[in-house]
Amino acid sequence: MKLYLNDISSAASRVRIALAIKQIEVDVLPVSILGDDPENRREDYLRINPQGLVPALVTDQGRLITQSIAIIEYLDELHPEPPLLPKGLEQRALSRSVAIAIAAEIHALVPPRVARRLSTLPGVTAAEIADWNRHWVMEGLQAIDRLLQSHQAGPFVAGQQASLGDILLFPQTVNAERMGIDLSQWPTLAGIHARLADMPAFAENAPAPRT
Repeated sequence: MKLYLNDISSAASRVRIALAIKQIEVDVLPVSILGDDPENRREDYLRINPQGLVPALVTDQGRLITQSIAIIEYLDELHPEPPLLPKGLEQRALSRSVAIAIAAEIHALVPPRVARRLSTLPGVTAAEIADWNRHWVMEGLQAIDRLLQSHQAGPFVAGQQASLGDILLFPQTVNAERMGIDLSQWPTLAGIHARLADMPAFAENAPAPRT
């Protein structure tokens, strides 16, 4: 399999974590996503992935799979052990809920392409874009922490083992700390983040800092 990614991408980090947990090896093809002419917006890459996003997985059969959650669930079904979703129905739903909250409600508002678009609007400064990012990350993480509290989550998002929700949560909390956001204001979330940070599959595949 071939995996197109960029090391700073939190979405790509999710897939790298899943691959590490499953101990699956793939061919990695880096794709630049920053700057005035990033590779992911060029025609060569758009022929591979019309969405122009990373990660993108090309299977051994030559089929394209896009979107990190879809890729992770494909890997989970292709190699069922260890499972990336809990056995219990409610726990599975909780794990998916947290994953989707991060992918659709937080990450969707703060990727490079959104910042690039905001920067073209009259009067929008870099400081205002940074404030935009912090606002949506903090609002989203606060909601997730309350959700986890209501489910009495622990030690991980949905039970005794890291699952899909944790795989999406960790890259987002890593990036939140890099924004200067103090995770300790959300004790349940901060505790899960700390436990994940002690696991090599997570720590070694966190998104790289932007330089």
